Parts: sequence; C-alpha cells; structure tokens
Amino acid sequence: MKKGYLVLQNGQVFEGIRFGAETDSIGELVFTTGMCGYVETLTDPSYAGQIVMQTYPLIGNYGIIREDFEGACCVKGYVVREWCDAPSNFRTDCDLDTFLKEQGVPGLWGVDTRELTRIIREHGVMNACLCDEVPADLSPVEHYAVQGAVNAVTCQTSAVYPALGEERHKVVLIDYGVKRHILLGLQKNGCTVTTVPASASAEEILAMAPDGVVLSNGPGDPAENDDQIRQIQKLLGQVPLMGICLGHQLTALAAGGRTYKLKYGHRGGNQPVRDLKGVRTYITSQNHGYAVDGESVTEGTVRFVNANDGTCEGIDYPALRAFTVQFHPEAHTGPKDTAFLFTRFADLMKGGAL
Repeated sequence: MKKGYLVLQNGQVFEGIRFGAETDSIGELVFTTGMCGYVETLTDPSYAGQIVMQTYPLIGNYGIIREDFEGACCVKGYVVREWCDAPSNFRTDCDLDTFLKEQGVPGLWGVDTRELTRIIREHGVMNACLCDEVPADLSPVEHYAVQGAVNAVTCQTSAVYPALGEERHKVVLIDYGVKRHILLGLQKNGCTVTTVPASASAEEILAMAPDGVVLSNGPGDPAENDDQIRQIQKLLGQVPLMGICLGHQLTALAAGGRTYKLKYGHRGGNQPVRDLKGVRTYITSQNHGYAVDGESVTEGTVRFVNANDGTCEGIDYPALRAFTVQFHPEAHTGPKDTAFLFTRFADLMKGGAL
C-alpha cells in the first residue's frame, strides 16, 4: 500500500492510499451521489477535466463491465472511501484498480469522503491535486481550469447507428461528448442516428435532410462554445430539436439566455424534477456544474424545475419546434422516469405539438 494525498486549492490535505495509475493529476474536484453506476460515471465524457469523488462509501463491488461503457474515460482522478478488490458479478471484465491503470487515471481510497463532501457543499467546487507528496507551491492547482473540453471529447468523424426495428425517423446528433445510451434511446424509438462532430456547421447538418436534430451532453462551461452556439442559432426553427444537458444549456444561450456556474452542481441519480405543466415530480439522473437562468430565455417557457433548489431543468420552445432538458432521460442504471422524452421527440418529428 502506497500513501497518497488529495490536496485542495485552499491548502487542506487528505491522506489516503493510492490505487490506479501511479501518476499525479490536477483537476476540478466534484462529488457524485450515485449508489451504483460508477462504471457509467467513469466513462461519461461530461466528467472531462474533473477529479470525481463518490459519496457512496463502497465502490467496485460488481467490477468493471465494458459492455456498459458510455464513452471514453476522461476523468482526471478518482476518490473513494473504500474500493472492492474482489468484485462478484458474472459480467465483470476486470476490477476497478486494473481499469484505472489501463486508463492512466490515478485513484485514492481510504479518504473521509463525508468530510470532503461537506467542504465542497459549503465552499463550492474547487480544484485539487492527487499526488505522492504535498506540493510546496499550490499555484498550478489554484489556476487550473477546464477548457476546450468539448473539442477534446467530440467524435472526429461521422458515424451512422441504424434504428432498432423499423426506421421511422432520420436524426442527426451533434456529439459534444455523447453518452452511448442516448444513442440507444433514439434507436429504440425508430431513429437512425448520424453522429457528427461538434465542429459540424448548420449547413452541413441541414444538407443531410434530417427529421430532427439532437444536441448531446458534454463537459465544461457552455458559454465557452461560441461557434457551436452560432450553429444552433441557425438550426432553431428549421428542424425539430431536442437538447440534453450541455445541449440544453447551449440552446438557451443560442436563444439569447444566460448560464451560470452552480456552487457544487447536480451529480447523481436522485435529483427530483417537477413538471410545471402537470402534477408529477420525476427522479432524474444528472451530471452538470452549470445551469440556465430560466428567466433569461424569452423565446421559450420553463417546463421543468429542480424541486430542491428551483433551478431550471427544462425549456419548451413551441414556436421553434424544440425542447431541452438538463437531466438525462437515458440513464442506464436508472432512474427511468423520463425515458418518455424520446417518444416526445419522435412525436415532435411527426408534426406533433409541444
């Protein structure tokens, strides 16, 4: 067992035991509250540039299952209270330590994650480093910022994913860091999906004559993506559109709205979301550090809000034949409450109203 440290930008030091890759790393420290789904968390491109801490105390008990990967592993580090070195699951491909070593991701266990979570909740998200020795100079940690994340995780070339069953719609999905189960959710609803890089122009997309366009999830500050926002402005009103997570934020910016950074974000599978057009409150899976200022979007109407803090969770744009949500309707490990949104998008492509 090799000693290691998690050093926060404010100078606080947490001692633990190293596992995973034997390398030092700097990133934005965030926590996620999921009791399961660590495989999907580790392979979600939306975590690019971040050190992820699990609030649930035991991680790795069912191993790493490659069939459940959402995308590439983009985390900068992984922090847990305890990890299981002898997973028990007939689908297991390897253990957590082996996977982190393969991906070049450093890990730290034996850390008081309860105290760390309290610190982040009170102070807000902060930078940190995973290291063998406590650095004398913390300026590299203090000045770290997640930048250029979308361009780092987007696909480089287009790809086609055929509908599962009868093809009813042709959809173009702009990949800002898409999770695989978003594609699967569309395919199950009769959509043949063509993914395009984040750099694709509106003209290139419209030339494909899609029945609809989906804007995917992704990492980083939405306001950083100026070119992508301009392309969405050209797409709005031209074709039915659905935005998820980062796609929700970029659409709001394209429609003249504003976004802002949350104190510690929403990450986990237990976020309650209230539908303002009905009486339902859905439990949702989320992973984001920024939110849309709902009052700033004049072309749309806020449809969903977070029942905990009142933040905007979804907007309808009836005149533009578009709707967006901050949460993940495709959540692989659940909850499945909002999977109906894929059907809603299919109905919109058939000419239905919001």
